[in-house]
Amino acid sequence: MSAEAIKLPDPVTTYQAAHDRHDVDTALSTFTQDAVVHDEDQDWVGREQIRQWLVKTSTEFTFTRTLLGAEPSGADSWHVRNRLEGDFPGGIVDLRYEFTVDGGLISRLSIAP
Repeated sequence: MSAEAIKLPDPVTTYQAAHDRHDVDTALSTFTQDAVVHDEDQDWVGREQIRQWLVKTSTEFTFTRTLLGAEPSGADSWHVRNRLEGDFPGGIVDLRYEFTVDGGLISRLSIAP
């Protein structure tokens, strides 16, 4: 499924493209002030902690992301499936990203296998 065929909210599309480019400031701008990111069994709350998480995830490993699919899971929620391939342990993983959008910004992002 091509990215063009999947209609995601603008902040989700902007976040994913910015994260792919390691553009921390643009990625961060897609989150609400009090957003929560849940990744690897840890919560990152608020923009300052989310900035730390974005820096960590953009520099810890080198990887490429392939959008596998996306679907709405509620009025303001989306399930997005991405495949990451890179120099992390295992080298390839399919992850489920659950986005909640509030007021045109991401208020919650949960990432899990």
